[in-house]
Formats: sequence, structure tokens, C-alpha cells
Amino acid sequence: MAETIVPFTIDKMEHCIELYINVFNSEPWNETWTYQTAKERLTDLLHTPKFFGFLLYDNSNLIGFIAGNSKRSYTGLTFYLAELCINNKIQGKGYGSKLLLYLEAELKKRRIQSLYLLTENGGLAESFYLKHDYAINENRIVMKKNL
Repeated sequence: MAETIVPFTIDKMEHCIELYINVFNSEPWNETWTYQTAKERLTDLLHTPKFFGFLLYDNSNLIGFIAGNSKRSYTGLTFYLAELCINNKIQGKGYGSKLLLYLEAELKKRRIQSLYLLTENGGLAESFYLKHDYAINENRIVMKKNL
């Protein structure tokens, strides 16, 4: 297997859209992404100030991607992990871990001191991040209001 990790760039967007729809419209998420809504989400993310992300390929096949953006806080730079997407047919084989560890190493090189993300309570993603030494921040809550 010839795995490569490359920067997430606009010219790779079409493959990312297809993967995003396939993954998040399937179990356990069962969301209803269309081509247009997925394209808008990923395009917006790519154009966010201080965007940073990577794609993982096996030969020419896109396995997954990870992306977000850095932000300034009073303690220094922090990174918001907006998306981690791995082909659902091969999840659980270490590809998500490989991308996450690669991202963390690249963030350290850029002197980014912390990383945060939002995920669903009790789901597979929560277990994945806890396994990688992420902690639930007891000092913060997520608040929401439907309009």
C-alpha cells in the first residue's frame, strides 16, 4: 500500500465532496448531505482564515481528510478541528489515527499549543478522541438555540 499525505487544496475538492457525502450519509450519522450542501461546507472551510488540512491517499484513492483552522487566543494559537472524514468501508484500521497524529505533529511545528473540536456525546467519534488522550472540557459547554 502506497499511502501518502498531502495538503488539502482546492484542486482536490471534488474527491473530498464525494467522500464526505458517502461517509456522513451512512451509519452511524445518517445525515442528508447533497452534493451542493457538502460542496458549500467544504468550500467555506477551505476559505476560512488560517485554514489547514491534509488528505490521505492509498495510491490514487482518497482514504480520508482532516481539516480546520487556527485561531488566536490569549494564551497563543489554538486549532479548531472542523472535519475528520475517513472512508466508512475502512474505518477502524488506523487511518483516522494516522491523519490525527500527522496533523498534531504539523501543528506543533507551527507552534500551535492546543486543539479543540466538537463531537456528539457517546458516539464512536467521542471514543476515538478519548483514546487519543483528548479530554472533555468541564469548563465549557455548548449552547444552542433553534430559530
